[in-house]
Amino acid sequence: MEQFGSVNEVVQFLVNREWDKVINNVIEFIRSQVSKSKTNGVVVGLSGGVDSAASFAIAVRALGTEKVRTLVMPDQRVTPKEDVEDAVELSKQFGVTPHSIEISPIVDVYTSTIPVHDENDVMPVGNLRARIRMALLYYYANKYNLMVLGTGDRSEILIGYFTKYGDGGVDILPIGCFYKSQVRKIAEKLGVPRKIAYKPSSPRLVPGHLAEKELGITYDTVDAILHLYFDRHMKREDICSVNGIECTHFDRVIERYEATHHKRSMPPSPSIDIWL
Repeated sequence: MEQFGSVNEVVQFLVNREWDKVINNVIEFIRSQVSKSKTNGVVVGLSGGVDSAASFAIAVRALGTEKVRTLVMPDQRVTPKEDVEDAVELSKQFGVTPHSIEISPIVDVYTSTIPVHDENDVMPVGNLRARIRMALLYYYANKYNLMVLGTGDRSEILIGYFTKYGDGGVDILPIGCFYKSQVRKIAEKLGVPRKIAYKPSSPRLVPGHLAEKELGITYDTVDAILHLYFDRHMKREDICSVNGIECTHFDRVIERYEATHHKRSMPPSPSIDIWL
């Protein structure tokens, strides 16, 4: 088994793939899923970030522009203008006319109607934004007989860094097997502008929201820990010996994984044995 001396060596291993072959496999996956679902294509929410950009670009490669719809769903209070512009420009670059929906009026209707809402509800409202976007995507999916193309990557899925029934509410996850560092490379290979491919990740749920700032650790380090632990089944002490990985980093990542099992599985119910 290959030995790694640093986080950078792990990341270099992750991104040094035969990407043309890998991308073709994802293309076949998307085509197969759409065919089996007997739908007319997919709809994807474009945020201006790398995950949605890579998912969208590979969907266009798989299905063609006529079978891919894009929604750009900013809230002017939390979404930077640059992100909106990047999302719109990317959609047009790949030949798809974007549908833009400013969601702040929808958020206001919810918050003005909820009796317990107050101005301190920062994260509840942030997650509400994600769930409003999910509902809009499914509206388009229902209207045009489409699948909702998810944009979550393996890094986010394993540490539960997504909103349950928000950006986690999707039909397929074409980049769900790739770490964040790999998604950036895939985006580049597909022609996504570098300014999007390497933009700092953010769910844009609250003002100034940056993923790495919230996590307290870089995605390169997250990717290295996840790969060594889940894919190579290394022990904690061996992972912590890799340069750039502190035991506090390892513990933080694995604690997030353990605390978010419910996000990655169907809701539990009692066994049918209780009535059989």
